[in-house]
Amino acid sequence: MKAPKVPLNKRWKPLNYGESRVSAKKKESGRKTIADNRRARYDYHLDEVVEAGIVLTGTEVKSLRQGQASIAEAYVAVAGDELELVNANIPVYEAANRENHHPNRVRRLLLHRREIDKAIAAVNRQGRSIIPLKLYFNARGLVKLEFALATGKKLHDKRHTSKDRDWKRDQGRLMRDRG
Repeated sequence: MKAPKVPLNKRWKPLNYGESRVSAKKKESGRKTIADNRRARYDYHLDEVVEAGIVLTGTEVKSLRQGQASIAEAYVAVAGDELELVNANIPVYEAANRENHHPNRVRRLLLHRREIDKAIAAVNRQGRSIIPLKLYFNARGLVKLEFALATGKKLHDKRHTSKDRDWKRDQGRLMRDRG
């Protein structure tokens, strides 16, 4: 008995090296978010968003692969002519030995000199803040930090943001109910 003919576009195609059929959705976006600072959009006017590398130890990366981290209380500080991530909590990796890392240690950010100088100038001259937004693995599997140069919101700005968000929610309900 002969096998049925399968059209060319329906045939099985081999995968490229490092590609899997299961993780296709993750590959499309190219990033796997580890930690997100959702409160930053409420507390600050975000002006310019920048992606930076971060210096980590092996146990920190393993802990991040388990999806454990918090940047809610973290901030980026200027130390000399470098930028550092302060107070980011990456918990201790339980399977490690005595060479484990300290959970809240200061971590250096990796940027081009031009980007560092621009951020330092914004902090020193314009009084802006550097706020971490996301910590994630990029498509190559490297840990990246997305931060923004921001200015703080006043109380009335926060009320206005909340009011706009509520109105958008109500507007969506009205449109959905009217069909």
